[in-house]
Amino acid sequence: MATIDLVAKELHMKPDELIKESLRTYLEKRLAKIEADIYILTKKYGVKDVFEFDSRVKEGFITEEKGYEDYFVFDNLEAEREKIKKFLSEAV
Repeated sequence: MATIDLVAKELHMKPDELIKESLRTYLEKRLAKIEADIYILTKKYGVKDVFEFDSRVKEGFITEEKGYEDYFVFDNLEAEREKIKKFLSEAV
């Protein structure tokens, strides 16, 4: 018997229900980590999102040398956050 089946049986759940709940929990945990990382960047640069970050760079308030790597990290984090939110609202 597969591990999922054993765990589901012990928890008095259907295997599909266990998988669905596990996926939801994983996505929520990952979303929380992403939002924490985004929060750190917003506080570090005094911005609310990657678009404001980009504007600050263009206006010269944040130097490209100082924020170059963080810009890409910030952008990727926001994109991943949106994907996870979409998964949570639609599929899970």
